Amino acid sequence: MDNATLAHNLRRLRDERGLSQAQVAERTGISRVAYRNIETGTAEPRTGTLTGLAAALGVKIPDLMVEVHPLQAVRFRQKKMTSREQVLVRVSRWLEAYRELESLLGQDKRFAFASAKVTGQAQGAERLKKLAEAARRSAGLGPKDAIRDVCELLEDNGVKVYPLCIANDGFFGLSVAKDDGGPAIMVNVWERISVERWIFTAAHELGHLLLHLGAYSVDSRDENMAEEREADRFAAYFLMPAEVFAEAWHETRGLSFVERVLKVKRLFRVSYRTVLHRVQDTTPLGKAAWGRFQAEYKAQYGRTLAVTEEPQGLKSAMAEAHSAHEPDRLTPHEFNGERLKRLVREAIEQEKISLGRGAEILGMDLADMRKLAASWVE
Repeated sequence: MDNATLAHNLRRLRDERGLSQAQVAERTGISRVAYRNIETGTAEPRTGTLTGLAAALGVKIPDLMVEVHPLQAVRFRQKKMTSREQVLVRVSRWLEAYRELESLLGQDKRFAFASAKVTGQAQGAERLKKLAEAARRSAGLGPKDAIRDVCELLEDNGVKVYPLCIANDGFFGLSVAKDDGGPAIMVNVWERISVERWIFTAAHELGHLLLHLGAYSVDSRDENMAEEREADRFAAYFLMPAEVFAEAWHETRGLSFVERVLKVKRLFRVSYRTVLHRVQDTTPLGKAAWGRFQAEYKAQYGRTLAVTEEPQGLKSAMAEAHSAHEPDRLTPHEFNGERLKRLVREAIEQEKISLGRGAEILGMDLADMRKLAASWVE
């Protein structure tokens, strides 16, 4: 047993949960001195104590024993998030497993978006528009092609996508640079965050990977609002090609402003904020588009929209059940990373990894992994 790794994980997990050494000791059924000795690495716990420590901290025993590669080249700007370190650990372990499978199977993916460049003197919104167009070309998309599956598009072009559920509606995602095992994008797919927001976050983080690599540091926790606005605008142009957006916006000119925004959002399967970013850049309304939308939405519906709310978008599992008959609504199936699952299947079928390891990589129980494997068909 590696006492140093165990000690580090115990301190990290205890700090994340806001527990004292005495509290963890009490939950485990040992003295505070005994716990302190384990956490400082000067004592090795018995098997029963290790089981008790895992239960006290709400994790599995392997979570206490596995050494984690600390991420450095990551953009994660949530400084007050209590589970920040645990999220970084989960992303690190996921990345290591992903790279392991790619190596075993010889299936490394080239980062196709690396070729996306902007030449000339374009500045501001025009520069972001041109970069988005270059990124789309790098992915083999034509000027009028819609993005129907952003996860598949990113994965096919060398970006690892990790849909991870974190119960925090103020945290949408993060990204990891190539130097740290990426490019990779983690999206918070908690049910209280709309699917449209998941899609936008993926494109937003791609924008950061192309625009702001110099700002990738795990120690940087303060938001740079100028960079956030650039990533927002990039995402809007990436998801909605300029020419097609112009056509859709023109064709809906007979609708009220609010209904027009909602109609265009459904056409492109994006959030209403994505549409407003484009309205701001391409119509005389400019920045006034945001205030006008909120004012008219309140006048029409009798309330304002919450920060994370998506009108006519999926809100929860219950909302999905009630709106299943409405084809315009998005469901969680619209955002589902598949490449890692394919790699796991191939590695198991080629006997390069066990079912148990496959279950560990996918975060499943072994029984569920067996059921999944039994359901595989050509």
